[in-house]
Amino acid sequence: MYRYRISSQCYNKIRSFYRNVFRKYRHTYSKALMHKNIDDAFASMFHIERTLLRRKPTIQQWQGFHMANAGKWYFAYVIEDDVIIIVDACHSQNIHEE
Repeated sequence: MYRYRISSQCYNKIRSFYRNVFRKYRHTYSKALMHKNIDDAFASMFHIERTLLRRKPTIQQWQGFHMANAGKWYFAYVIEDDVIIIVDACHSQNIHEE
């Protein structure tokens, strides 16, 4: 059984993405839906190496990490002993080389 450690960068990217969606579409995208989407993205990270398959990274800056995706979120992570360390997250709309 794995333990999980999630970087603050990962949390911040998810929260920031949905806050920006809320700001842009505030008349059609509710605050409750924003919080639900944030919670769902966080919860999906705990499926890495359980139900989310390990993939080879598709972007250069994630080389050297493992990659998994859940819905529209992609996660870069490493495994140290029994700890999965999730170092970065990227929404599918933003997954491109910088």
